[in-house]
Amino acid sequence: MQFGAVLPHNEIGTDPGAIRAYAQGVEALGATHLLIYDHVLGADPNRPGGWRGAYDKDVAFHEPLTTFAFIAAVTERLDLMSTVMILPQRQTALVAKQAAQVAILSNNRFRLGIGTGWNRIEYEALGVPFGNRGRRQEEQVDLLRKLWSEDSLTYSGTYHQVSAASINPRPSRNIPVWFGGSAPAVLERCARLGDGWIPLMGANDAARACIDTLRTERARVGKSMAGFGIQAQAQYRGGNPERWRTHAEAWRELGATHIALATHNAGATGVDGHLRRLAQYLDAVG
Repeated sequence: MQFGAVLPHNEIGTDPGAIRAYAQGVEALGATHLLIYDHVLGADPNRPGGWRGAYDKDVAFHEPLTTFAFIAAVTERLDLMSTVMILPQRQTALVAKQAAQVAILSNNRFRLGIGTGWNRIEYEALGVPFGNRGRRQEEQVDLLRKLWSEDSLTYSGTYHQVSAASINPRPSRNIPVWFGGSAPAVLERCARLGDGWIPLMGANDAARACIDTLRTERARVGKSMAGFGIQAQAQYRGGNPERWRTHAEAWRELGATHIALATHNAGATGVDGHLRRLAQYLDAVG
């Protein structure tokens, strides 16, 4: 199982030097990968009718693809993964172009983690329907892979039309696509189309049931679990070395291939503090 980190999105700040120091520090500690969360907009809690959600306009999220392009330039080995990009609210051809560029600049160190999201306000502002996002996501993955691999294609889908065109430059190989979520339709889609799964839950019976579903669905379509990844997450907050070890071993027993530590929401600190937290975790589980 590989150990990584989650970018402390709301606490890392906007100083490019700090972001560079953090990414290089994560790599120097021996972590293998870095995750970045994705949200385009945050709602104003004073909006008419109020707002209840996991975040609002005062919670900062660095845009994954542009941030990864920067981090790719200042690191050498660190794998990069969006966790998760809300794919259906974005234009598919543009995501194909931008993700290809990150893969090229990072020498194929990028994994595209995708989800369908829950925040209607983002979809509204981006001019995309919320209701058919799952079906649209499935077609998006099909089109992304064709754009990454074909010199010219004509594509006529339910939601997309491409007429004898493609992107250039293209990555030297297809970018791995991992699905986040645990709804039955998501698990079926992930098993059939995905290169890995991103559980948004703990190492518990629910996760075991999801993994059993993935295994069953992959077998149904003639695919094994060999080479299929599972990207778990851990929290620094509320943990200690024994709890971290127990948690990591529980995920390992379930079949996780990767686990990344989130160091934010554990008290104010700077780059050095986030790196100290990661070092403590890696010492405990290593």
